[in-house]
Amino acid sequence: MSGLVMQLKQYRLTTAEILYHMPDHPSLLQTYLWQDYDLAPQFPTLRKFLDFWAHNLDGRLHSVKVASVDLLAPPKWRNANELLTMH
Repeated sequence: MSGLVMQLKQYRLTTAEILYHMPDHPSLLQTYLWQDYDLAPQFPTLRKFLDFWAHNLDGRLHSVKVASVDLLAPPKWRNANELLTMH
């Protein structure tokens, strides 16, 4: 599906910062950024990816930070409180 079609079906652009232990040096952490369209707040696509990671990759997961934003939203506007003129 295209990004617009997914957004119309309530998908949101989701970014996850994944910290994991490096396989050869377990005391060191490495960062991996993942981004895809997903359904908040359950995040089934991210959960599927993390499940794949845990079962198939060597780097043990340390932590995951998730950010999600709804890209399609009504326009926002507000009145100006002041008007400044410069000459």
